[in-house]
Amino acid sequence: MPSVLPAPVIELSAGEARRAILRAQGFLGAGSRRGGVAALLRRLAAVQLDTISVLARSHELVPYARLGAVGRAAVERAYWHEPAAAFEYWCHAACVLPIEHWPLYSFRRRAFRERRYRWHEVPASIDKVLERVRNEGPVTTTDLGGAKNGGPWWDWSDVKIAVEFLLDIGEVVCTRRVGWRRVYEAAERVVPAALLAEDLTDAECVTRLTGIAGTALGVATRADLVDFVRVRGPYATLLDEALASGAAGLVPVTVAGWPAARGKGAGTANAWADPEALATVPRGRHRTTPLSPFDSLVWDRARTERVFGFTHRLEAYVPKDKRVHGYFTMPVLAGGRLIGRVDPAREGTTLVARTVGFEAGAGARAAEAMALALWEAAAWVGCDDVRVERVSAPQLTPVLAAALRQGGGAGL
Repeated sequence: MPSVLPAPVIELSAGEARRAILRAQGFLGAGSRRGGVAALLRRLAAVQLDTISVLARSHELVPYARLGAVGRAAVERAYWHEPAAAFEYWCHAACVLPIEHWPLYSFRRRAFRERRYRWHEVPASIDKVLERVRNEGPVTTTDLGGAKNGGPWWDWSDVKIAVEFLLDIGEVVCTRRVGWRRVYEAAERVVPAALLAEDLTDAECVTRLTGIAGTALGVATRADLVDFVRVRGPYATLLDEALASGAAGLVPVTVAGWPAARGKGAGTANAWADPEALATVPRGRHRTTPLSPFDSLVWDRARTERVFGFTHRLEAYVPKDKRVHGYFTMPVLAGGRLIGRVDPAREGTTLVARTVGFEAGAGARAAEAMALALWEAAAWVGCDDVRVERVSAPQLTPVLAAALRQGGGAGL
């Protein structure tokens, strides 16, 4: 009986992979705007949360970058609404996740339950806290007695430790926020019964999440997928098995210029792709926009450098005198490439760009695109002027200043 030859590995240029990624992430093609923020959340599968707010909080910047000047109320409704459309949990980091993905994280909830520890020892009062949430919920930590013991931010009260662990193990859930505070409710009162009843094995959870991550990323290495789902040890092994067997629904590809897979020679598959991302050639408009450093297009620094040739580092936690680009440096996307970065601030109704940086080789078109991105972001957050304090490429300063003045701003 003749042997069956394996299907040939699909070969992609670096540019083809980048365009597939941009479309998968909602930055390329007119269809990416359909369905608004709710559809966007399902396309991305995870929107990272963070406390830093400069132009806006990161979970607001993510839909703005793709959809334009979407109202903040629309963002809040899409994430935290009644009935629950999403929930908060651990994926790449603390993220907003579509509510239909609740069963897929049961492997992580079981792991937390077995450890009975995350950052703090779980207090003996946990059962009483759960009883209070069930009797009094929905509640905030303030309702339960307060989150702090009076020390540093990590010096949590017992009630805060308990309710966060209850969230980790799925006894309580956060499906909305009030004033940036989590609102906790008993899972059985918020999560649809059909989702609560779905009982998946660890392998089923990881397999499905691997496929979801691959679809959201478009084209990804194994490391990209691991970073998205944040698995290690036996769970990373399950991810490998899902890829090798085809159960995750992703196909092996070779992307020119990307490093070879570990233990593999040149010319063998070094990434995985969503077949839908390869089915047609990405066409349509490109977004011109600043990006949150926590945006899933750039949240993985190694992937960002591989895909865009762009080195980015969040400097919010770097001492001020050691920062190179600024506190909350936002990469700027234009024409499907990262053309530079901006460190924004606000003074009254003026959007201030503390530093504007351009990538090597950037020309007048990049400066004009930067001005457009600054003006559009300013209008979105209610500013009526734009001021730039420093430009890293002096030769582009006149072009940027002229483009800003054309928009009506104070310029430099």
